Amino acid sequence: MDECGTLVSSLSDGTTSRRREQAQQARRLAFGTTAWIALLQATLAVTLTVTAPRAASEPFARGLLWRLDRPGIAPSWVFGTLHSNDPRVRALPAPVVSAFSQARTFAMEIFWSEAGDEQFYEAMQFDDGRLLAPLVGNAAYAKLREELDGAAPPEEALARTKPWAALFRIAAARSAGNGPTLDRSLLTAARERKMTIIGLEWLDEQIAALDAIPMETQVALLRHALDHRVELDAQIEPTILAWLRRDLVALANINRTAAGGDRDLRRHYEVLTQHLVSNRSALMAHRLFLPLKRGRVFVAVGALHLYGANGLLAQLREQGYRVRRVY
Repeated sequence: MDECGTLVSSLSDGTTSRRREQAQQARRLAFGTTAWIALLQATLAVTLTVTAPRAASEPFARGLLWRLDRPGIAPSWVFGTLHSNDPRVRALPAPVVSAFSQARTFAMEIFWSEAGDEQFYEAMQFDDGRLLAPLVGNAAYAKLREELDGAAPPEEALARTKPWAALFRIAAARSAGNGPTLDRSLLTAARERKMTIIGLEWLDEQIAALDAIPMETQVALLRHALDHRVELDAQIEPTILAWLRRDLVALANINRTAAGGDRDLRRHYEVLTQHLVSNRSALMAHRLFLPLKRGRVFVAVGALHLYGANGLLAQLREQGYRVRRVY
């Protein structure tokens, strides 16, 4: 190969390598079907109210591990996770370990191979000529670059980043440590046990759910996240503590109270919850219909999907399962 060909090959290999690295980073950010969602909800929360009259009346308000029973079918379990790598979160209590050991199928929010990494990375960027800076303003864009610092993608990719993906990157940059999240630890254990592994959401569906968030909402929440770094960081620990207490009411109140007295921002949080929690819970219930009929399924999804009259547990009860809290 001549010198010109060698140079082109070298540049191509370098570009491919960088893209592969960025794609792998996207996988780490998104692991476990928007593994970032619960972290994002914690990061974006300005206040965390432990009790609220509206939330207290909702079903399935407390508990992380639930057993599903139906005559003639072996039991299954639903575990509400927190997409975090905090050691306290990853330390599984005995009831969860016991349920996991009895299961033969592991169902998680999303599961894809490395072939999906680059697809997700591409989905994080506009492909229609739009740029992030004009949408959020030059000042906010500069603040985003400063926030991400060394975790930022190349400028060309950052310039075309969608607002939801910028939120995604902020949440990841603010997370502590580099260890696996609880969801990833469970997946590793499921592989070691040679369990059947299924995803409750396809990659295309996850991307569609994120893209469906109105642009106005994406921009408003991104600006909010950039302007309230100190307050938002302070809420991650209370969120972890609420999960450790198995208090689904407190977790649900993250979005309900995050906007404070700002009516427009409150509306945007409600829209976010509808798209990323409520709509996806319905899809999960649909995808579990057949696997649960075989029994011995261990379902691991974000704890917010369990809560409330429209949550996953309520929908599974409507399918005829007896839903009993174990832990």
